[in-house]
Formats: sequence, C-alpha cells, structure tokens
Amino acid sequence: MRKRFLRSLALWLIPPIGTLLIRFIYLTNKKRFHLPTVVPSEPVIFAFWHGDLLLQPYLYYQFRASPKANVLISDHFDGQIIARIMRYFKLGTIHGSTTRGGAKVLIQALKSLNEGYDIGITPDGPKGPRHEMSDGVVIMAQKRKTKVIVYSCVPSRYWQLPSWDRFTVPKPFGTLDFYASEPINLEGLEMEAAKSVIKEKLMEHVF
Repeated sequence: MRKRFLRSLALWLIPPIGTLLIRFIYLTNKKRFHLPTVVPSEPVIFAFWHGDLLLQPYLYYQFRASPKANVLISDHFDGQIIARIMRYFKLGTIHGSTTRGGAKVLIQALKSLNEGYDIGITPDGPKGPRHEMSDGVVIMAQKRKTKVIVYSCVPSRYWQLPSWDRFTVPKPFGTLDFYASEPINLEGLEMEAAKSVIKEKLMEHVF
C-alpha cells in the first residue's frame, strides 16, 4: 500500500516538475540546429539513443509546426513518468518494447504510421545494452516504406547519470547542438545492413 501511494505521488509530482526543468535547461542554453535539406511531408521514424532522450521534443518541433507523433516508451514505472512528460510536449506514446512482446508494439506503431503519425524510437531502449540496435526501427521502416531520420543533441556542458544508458542531462548556460540526419531509405537492405546504417549515423555525435 505504501509503495503504491509513493508511486502515485511520484506520477503526480515528477512529470510537471521534470517538464519545468527541461524547459529551463532549453531556455537557458544557446541553440544551434543542424537540419536536413529535405524533410518528408509524410510520416517519418525519428531514432535517437535512449540516453539522449531528454531534449528531443525541441528538435522535433523544428520539423513539424503541429506535433503529431507517438514515441515508443517502456511500460515500466519510469516509462509512465516519461509518457506523462511527453504529454506536456503534445506528444503521444506507445507503451512496450520491440524486443519483449514486441509484436503488439510494432502493430500499434505501424497503425500509427498509417494514421499519419510520426514515430519516435530509441533503438537501444528500454533496457539496453547501450548503443546496441534492436530490430524495431528497421521492421517499421521497411514494412511501411518509411524514411528514418536520426536525432542527436550534443551539449557543451552536461551531467551523465550512472544508469545503463548513461542518461545525459545538459547543464544550463551552455550550448546545445541539435543534429538531424538526411532522411534514410532502408528499402532493399538486409536486417543487419540496415541496422548498421542507422547505428553508424547515431554514433556520429556520441560523446
């Protein structure tokens, strides 16, 4: 009973506080955006490492004047907190893992793409290993013939948590470099080759 109460309290308190902190970090940093020359008008899959999740909504806003995206999020407790924070940024969520019970999650994601939603995914989430690709992003991209755009945020000053993903929290009053790749077409590639293409782009701005 006590654990349930504390979790309920955390779900009520942490998302609004976390959202304010994210906005504070963003507003107190200088920003530089490195964007692709062309952004498809049709739905796109946006991929970024799990440890680089914090400020990605702001990069997404550079692509869509009206946000319409679902982000794949763990169905664990921390995923519930992240999902509630995403709501403050007008982003939807799909709960689950593309590796454990992944069929249901992939079906939901494919349905969202059909309905005109972009999809955000962390290919090494929700539990790692860090910087190791799961198959989900390739399956979705190839089944729906959807382009993939790779995201990264590189802060000049940051903290890195001692978690499996070395989750990065930019410090205020520095500079944020946001990177987004040109749209990547994975059609015709074998699974491992396609994963290698995405991973190579994701690793370009790892620090």
